Amino acid sequence: MSRVRVLYLAGSGRSGSTLVTTVLGQLPGFFAAGELRYLWRRGILENRPCGCGSPLADCPLWARVRADLTDADPAGIAARLAERLRLRRLPALLRRQFRGRPPVPSHPDDNHLARLYASIATHTLPQGGVIVDSSKLPPYGALVGSLPDIDLYVLHVVRDPRATAYSWRRRRRLDGRADDQLMSRPPVGKAALLWLVWNTATGRLWGGRDDRYLRVRYEDFVVDPAGVTARIARFVGADTDELPFPTPHTARLTPTHSVAGNPARHRTGLVEVVADTEWLTGLSTRAYAVVTGLTWPLLSRFGYRLRRPAVTTVAATRRPDPVVPSSPATRQEG
Repeated sequence: MSRVRVLYLAGSGRSGSTLVTTVLGQLPGFFAAGELRYLWRRGILENRPCGCGSPLADCPLWARVRADLTDADPAGIAARLAERLRLRRLPALLRRQFRGRPPVPSHPDDNHLARLYASIATHTLPQGGVIVDSSKLPPYGALVGSLPDIDLYVLHVVRDPRATAYSWRRRRRLDGRADDQLMSRPPVGKAALLWLVWNTATGRLWGGRDDRYLRVRYEDFVVDPAGVTARIARFVGADTDELPFPTPHTARLTPTHSVAGNPARHRTGLVEVVADTEWLTGLSTRAYAVVTGLTWPLLSRFGYRLRRPAVTTVAATRRPDPVVPSSPATRQEG
């Protein structure tokens, strides 16, 4: 069996990974899988919508993949994954990686995980294609990278932590307007700490491998979507001739088969790729100071200023969760 190429989007939540994943899924030879670590619970057990809009059980593509996993125990795998990837295990994970050992201790469930990626590649990709997994959690990325026959590339997507903290406070339904379950809304202090921990861990795990690690700021992506997308494609050795941008700041998005993620994954059609600067005025002075104080060790490294920038242009404002496309173009924050 040939090795399965996986582009793993690592970092913290609300950093634009959903939009980046959806855009990459438009490229020939790329499959936008979404947050695959949630497949077992949200996809199989809860039967939440696939990126195409159908419940996962009704999606023909995932039906073929699930047929290859009939002996797996979704509930058990989901529970054990949550325990194996807990934040308190991160120090031990980093020590194991430093000593040249697999960062996440092996488990019989890993056989099912390896078969999952192999099955996705078989049913969705040409030889040498790329699975885009936006699970973000660094420990899960380390686990995926240790699976047999996985050829892992890590795309570290970062966004200003003040913007992500503000985004986390928005009330968003897990899978669009029809869903009665809301996405989690951590306090700004917790959001800032998670941003610091997960971005630090991503750099520690993969930052020294230039051939397998690429860091991209979401702010740079919205300024030059086509250029950054081409850079990512070249990073994994893919062709950059067919990019989904009819204009410099408009993407043409077709449905994907992503599992879990921001409800924006359901948006299709012509979508404006613009910066969301509402946080510049919407985040309180106290919250801004808290987030800045907790995340300052990485701010300058990633090119972010300590002081609040001035709002010089009117960009995207808060929008309801997307379910259907607008015409002629909708606006999109990742």
